[in-house]
Amino acid sequence: MTRTATARTATARRPVTVEEVVGRLREIAAELPPADGVAVFNTVTEAVRGRLVGGYFADPAAMAELDVVFAGRYLLAVAADAAGQEPPACWRPLFALRAHPGVHPLQFALAGMNAHIQHDLPLAVVDLCLRRGCDPAGVEADYHRINGVLAEVETAVRERLMPGPDLLEQAEPLTHLLGTWSVDAAREGAWAAVQALWELRRLPGAARAFAAELDGSVGLLGRALLIPLGPHHGRDGQGGRGQEHVGPAGHDGHDGHDGPGQRQDAPETAAAARLPEARNRTADGTDAGGQDRAGHARPDQPRPDQAQLECSGLPSA
Repeated sequence: MTRTATARTATARRPVTVEEVVGRLREIAAELPPADGVAVFNTVTEAVRGRLVGGYFADPAAMAELDVVFAGRYLLAVAADAAGQEPPACWRPLFALRAHPGVHPLQFALAGMNAHIQHDLPLAVVDLCLRRGCDPAGVEADYHRINGVLAEVETAVRERLMPGPDLLEQAEPLTHLLGTWSVDAAREGAWAAVQALWELRRLPGAARAFAAELDGSVGLLGRALLIPLGPHHGRDGQGGRGQEHVGPAGHDGHDGHDGPGQRQDAPETAAAARLPEARNRTADGTDAGGQDRAGHARPDQPRPDQAQLECSGLPSA
């Protein structure tokens, strides 16, 4: 079995421990070029792990379980895309535009945080409460403690991925666009969604409808965050994307820069870097999964089964 096949199979299984989550994230990172939009987001997902010890959380066991359930939704979205299926609507803009040379790395990072926090997190919290037999009030204090961790990560990401001061022409529209999103507002909105989903837990039809609307609205915001702003430059002034790893609690890791001219491909050509390999296109412009070049399913193809993306009866529509 090839390494790619192993990674694809492993990622499709639900993780059961925090260490397994971290291993899967690093496995994904190893398969992706640094400039890939999914790779950019993938570097910001280990922060909570660093706070599971040392008394930061009142109930670290519950938060460890939440971290696993929460990260599992992202991993399932990656697996769905790798299998030629549609991920949830909240993740589709990131996967569709992950190789677009006009989208800045910071846009990818925050669009991923938007999908993960405003859609995946509410469903994960409700799932955790159903598993543990508690209501959301029992985890609310620790939920809000995570705000501080994610605020650190967001600040570190913005500092490392924003263009330098010598590139103001690009930084101004990027700053304006990204000023419309904040992690605190996203998490407050996510908590409101938790409360709504909890009240709807005994009404499966209404819960599914709410989850579907949440999925779609978060996807619309993600698409707005990923509006192409034109070819960009890293901090070194060259044409490639610059990025640095943000590990547990926002600590730096390595950085990686494409050299000059390495991001000149058109989006369709650059999409060959998709995880784990480019999808084979047929003569009619669709791929083996029945999707067209824009990533939409052909009318004559059935919608991919998204049962794998459901969690305790609350589906990622």
